[in-house]
Amino acid sequence: MCRNIRTLFNFEPPATENEVRDASLQFVRKLSGFTKPSRVNEVAFNRAVEEVAAVARDLLASLVTTAEPHDREAWAAKAKARAALRRADLASGMRQTSRTSP
Repeated sequence: MCRNIRTLFNFEPPATENEVRDASLQFVRKLSGFTKPSRVNEVAFNRAVEEVAAVARDLLASLVTTAEPHDREAWAAKAKARAALRRADLASGMRQTSRTSP
């Protein structure tokens, strides 16, 4: 469920408001166990998302580094390559398992 939470600090271009909110939504979903809350919990759920987003924005604004900003496109390409490798490893493991099964 939290696969959509990405590192947002020290990127060029900086994280957008939508990225911060999406990460906050995923975090609250993980904590609550709800993908979509019931009507009775909707107000509390949405308030939590907004509060987490506010804290995340404050955190990102207050962090300091001397490192060069990361290139967002290069990180995305590396993540896609790692995901493809994981899928290939899983597929390979499934083929080996099916061959060794009686």
